[in-house]
Amino acid sequence: MLSNTDNASVALRKLLLESCNLHTILDMPGGTFLGAGVKTVTLFFQKGEPTKNIWYYQLDPGRNMGKTNPLNDKDMAEFVALAAERSRSAKGPETEKSWNYSVADIERSRNGSEVDLSVKNPNTPKEAPLRAPAEILNEMESLDAETNTILQSIKDLI
Repeated sequence: MLSNTDNASVALRKLLLESCNLHTILDMPGGTFLGAGVKTVTLFFQKGEPTKNIWYYQLDPGRNMGKTNPLNDKDMAEFVALAAERSRSAKGPETEKSWNYSVADIERSRNGSEVDLSVKNPNTPKEAPLRAPAEILNEMESLDAETNTILQSIKDLI
């Protein structure tokens, strides 16, 4: 629903944004609710005014969710605190797990042809680039030489 390109989905998203203030999108991991084989996205909105800014929060409990490991209050504590902060201002707090998008930016990114509300976290930390094998081997040789020097010093003491 958030990023489908069929006419009905696009029309529904536009109607939702124009007739309601979609202020928060909560992205929850797969397994949050039993029987749902996909991750859950929860929309928070108020009727009566158009959406200007959407605050996204990507819930990451740091574990697999399921029947024996259900969602709990501790998992939701950060979201609840940040959502309360968000309710007092026009925009929500920006963290590694949360970000804001204005509706104008969303529409501009798609040239106004369709409104994509899918969850794409721009604040996800970038992974360190992989080092070249030659660089790793050189470091290993250097560390081996240092280790051998230390071992020789210890042998000289014995």
